Order: sequence, then structure tokens, then C-alpha cells
Amino acid sequence: ILEITSVEIGVVAVKSIKSNYYLAMNKKGKVYGSKEFNSDCKLKERIEENGYNTYASLNWKHNGRQMFVALNGRGATKRGQKTRRKNTSAHFLPMVVMS
Repeated sequence: ILEITSVEIGVVAVKSIKSNYYLAMNKKGKVYGSKEFNSDCKLKERIEENGYNTYASLNWKHNGRQMFVALNGRGATKRGQKTRRKNTSAHFLPMVVMS
């Protein structure tokens, strides 16, 4: 279960409830877990036309293009340089979880 917290307008932080690590992306587009919140953890959240959300690195771009958090068919992360907003692998559907 991941917790999405607003950092500023349109910018969120994604944190694992179990491990307490933040989802982060470095300048090469590699997605990793960070124990401490830092600028790599800031993601731009956008609700797409299809109702799904996309998350792009706030700080890093590749050749002027945004780098998105995305998963491949096996559930492993994809490098940010290989992602586009329209890729369904970068579309997520947040849900409210009651504990």
C-alpha cells in the first residue's frame, strides 16, 4: 500500500506504508526507494483524460521530455527515459483505503 501526500500544488510524494521508503527518480530516470524525503521524491501528479493518474519527476527531464513512473508487464519499474504520458504502463488508479 502506498500513501500519496501533497507537497505543493500539483506535486506529491509517494511513500510505502510498510517500508517507509519514498518513491524517487534520479536524473538518469532510475526509480528507487529513498529513506529520506528529498527533491528526487517530488512527483508531478496529473489526472489524464481516461481518469488514470500519471506521475512525472518534478526535477528531471530527458531531452526536454518528462520522465514518468511506469511499470512493465512483470511489475518492474521502467527507466524514465523510456516512458511517455500516453503509455498505459505509466497510468495508475489511486484508491482510498480505510484502515
